[in-house]
This record gives sequence, C-alpha cells and structure tokens, in this order.
Amino acid sequence: MMNDFLTDFANTIDDATRRMLTISEDTSGEPRATGKWSSREILGHLIDSAANNHVRFVNAQFSDDLVFPGYDQERWVTVQRYQDQPWGDLVEHWSASNRHLLHLIAIIPEETLEKERAKHNLHQIAWKAVPQNKPVTLEYFIRDYLAHMKNHLRQIFGD
Repeated sequence: MMNDFLTDFANTIDDATRRMLTISEDTSGEPRATGKWSSREILGHLIDSAANNHVRFVNAQFSDDLVFPGYDQERWVTVQRYQDQPWGDLVEHWSASNRHLLHLIAIIPEETLEKERAKHNLHQIAWKAVPQNKPVTLEYFIRDYLAHMKNHLRQIFGD
C-alpha cells in the first residue's frame, strides 16, 4: 500500500512541476483574489511545509510521540517575500525539496510508519486534524502532508 502512495507522490511532483513551468512569471504573481496569496506565495507556503515536515518526519523516527512545533504560516510567507522571487526558482526549490522527502519517506521502516503514537499534537498541526485522544501513526501524518500539498496545488492550477 505504501508503494502506491510513493508512486502517487512521485507522479504528483512530476505532474505539478511540469504544469507549473507552463505558468507565466506575471500570472504566478497575481493574487487569486483580493487578500489571497498568489501562486508564488502558495508555492512558498508549500516550500515551508516541506521544510518543516522534513524535520518532523526525521525526528519522528527517534521518538515515541508525534509532538512537533507549529509555525506561523502567514508570517513565514511574508518574511521570505516569495512574491519577489522568480517563479522558476520557486518551482525548482519546491520540486527538489519534495523529491528529497519522497526519498526519506521511502526508506522509513514499515514498523516506524505503522507504530501507533498515543501522544501527538496532530489535532493542532495536521491538515486533517486527529482528535488528541486518538492514537495516530507517522504514516497518517505523511499521507496528510501529501493531501495538504494536493489541496494547494489545486489552488495554483485553478482545478
């Protein structure tokens, strides 16, 4: 079952990278609506998500819990000024970051992925929250990461 997930993750990276490279520099900088992020800012958020989750996925292998610090997503996007970066550079960074995550996820032992963790804060940091009193696995959190990514890619592509 994880093989299907890894294939889906790889295909998502490949397809999204190809599609994003067809978006013009000007279009990538246009906010989707008043007060909303542009495609550059959405992709910047996904880069931040990859960076934060990289640390989480590594540290989860050394711990019996899934308790991680959150981060102020709006401020991260603002202070890094993704709006001022070239679109192609952002696409390349996002693609490379997720290819590394794909590698990392592929080598996590199955028992580590499936180990139930009673202590977690996925009610606060997961895209699809898990009640604090319900045990959860690292595999769930990894799958949640991809679902979150796909949601934002749909925003970029207007799907």
